Amino acid sequence: MARISGVDIPKQKRGLISLTYIYGVGRSRAKEILAKADVDENKKVTEWNDDEIGRIRDAVSSFTIEGELRSETQLNIKRLMDIGSFRGIRHRVGLPLRGQRTKNNSRTRKGKRKTVANKKKVTK
Repeated sequence: MARISGVDIPKQKRGLISLTYIYGVGRSRAKEILAKADVDENKKVTEWNDDEIGRIRDAVSSFTIEGELRSETQLNIKRLMDIGSFRGIRHRVGLPLRGQRTKNNSRTRKGKRKTVANKKKVTK
């Protein structure tokens, strides 16, 4: 496996697809990286030589990816929570933040259902 920015990318796949295994690199950014490194995007990772891998590593290092991107995202969420914005409050409570309804759906954010039992009536 080729190792780029601390991630083992699969050898048997095309370069374009295998670069998307890096956090923060999608299809469009992978195309951009391969164009910058002057490597054919349809070429498989096993066909890359050491020079091409070096150029790809240099191209990838110009972007914010992996741990740095994860920590940046977490800091942004923490900032929203600290200033008490609507989105920050929704993050804190664990509810969806982008205007979705919560009556029926949003199980991913709310978690497993918690059944609330009715109060028993006192008989005289």
